[in-house]
Amino acid sequence: MTVLIIGGSGFLGTELVHQATSAGRVTVATFNSRPGDAPGASWHRLDLREPRGLDEVIDTVAPRVVINASSGEADWAVTADGPVRLAQATERRGIRLVHVSSDAVFSGSDVNYDETAFPDPVTPYGAAKAAAETAVRLLHPAAVVARTSLIIGDGRSAHERIVHELATGGREGALFTDDVRCPVHVADLAAALWELATSDAAGVFHLAGRDALSRYELGVLIAQRDGVDPSLLPAGRRADTRLPQALDVRLDSRVTQRRLRTRLRGAKDFLDKSR
Repeated sequence: MTVLIIGGSGFLGTELVHQATSAGRVTVATFNSRPGDAPGASWHRLDLREPRGLDEVIDTVAPRVVINASSGEADWAVTADGPVRLAQATERRGIRLVHVSSDAVFSGSDVNYDETAFPDPVTPYGAAKAAAETAVRLLHPAAVVARTSLIIGDGRSAHERIVHELATGGREGALFTDDVRCPVHVADLAAALWELATSDAAGVFHLAGRDALSRYELGVLIAQRDGVDPSLLPAGRRADTRLPQALDVRLDSRVTQRRLRTRLRGAKDFLDKSR
């Protein structure tokens, strides 16, 4: 089975490529600026803003499954319009599609969100992600929309780098005590995405860890794992800043977890070396 990973050079994309090649799948991945270094995959440059380029890649690769793990941040043309084109292209060719979305589609006004919750974003990035979800579900009804939260790795994620930079004084800022999410390990997330991709599932799924932690609490766990003094981490409150973003967003993944073999561990599990 040939699989195509959009955004394969990113953090999540790299893990998706690794798991696909390890499983013996014919793996093709795309990049925007430079190809990834994961072995066993072939690479194509792709700008989701260019419809002709997208069609050329899909027709050349002829995949059975496409996972969209791209991240255009708040660039509407990439984050919102790109998935529209991808949904149209894959549905027209009868290709399975898994679209990775984000807890940024929620405002935090309800705190706990299950798969039936309606998006109510408060940031440009969240609005772009919400628009993409709506388009994918409308244009490709058999597709999977998988929402996730903060993605953590074994020292390789942006969140982990920030903790070290703050602790060493290499970065200004603070870890917020009132900004709560449900972090997930990148390996768990990728494995769950492949489960959904190779099933007949359709609709919205939540793939987040079971532990709701503030960014500061998460930072303390990362520091303790890595032998860094947690007292070096500056703390603050997002509510005291003018930075727009939802404060407390907890993805409820229990319904999705019941259909998966992959266990979506909480951060307290995967960051505690003693477990």
